[in-house]
Amino acid sequence: MHDFCFTIPYGLLLVFGGVVGFASKGSPASLAGGVGTGLLLVLAGYLSLKAFGKRKNSYLALILETVCAAMLTWIMGQRYTQTSKIMPTGVVAGISALMTGFYLYKIATGGNHIPQKTE
Repeated sequence: MHDFCFTIPYGLLLVFGGVVGFASKGSPASLAGGVGTGLLLVLAGYLSLKAFGKRKNSYLALILETVCAAMLTWIMGQRYTQTSKIMPTGVVAGISALMTGFYLYKIATGGNHIPQKTE
């Protein structure tokens, strides 16, 4: 599975969560954190998709994805331990931990698998 297949939906989920958090609680931190991180991940996924279209790997995008997911895991994990609220901190921390593991796996295995050209 290619990283951009998960990164773009993950980023859009964060954008949606940031907007919903702002709309329901009036939290500018939710808006800035969710939308900012989400758009950064969507951009990284797009860069990875474009590189894959050129039959290359984008290690810059993969590192950016890993750093964003690891930071979210740490920040939201800390908030979860302080509040014990499953929604949204526990869910975001859990999804981000899974994504961090996936990105580390992709880095360890050399990025996206580029299929051989058939003639």
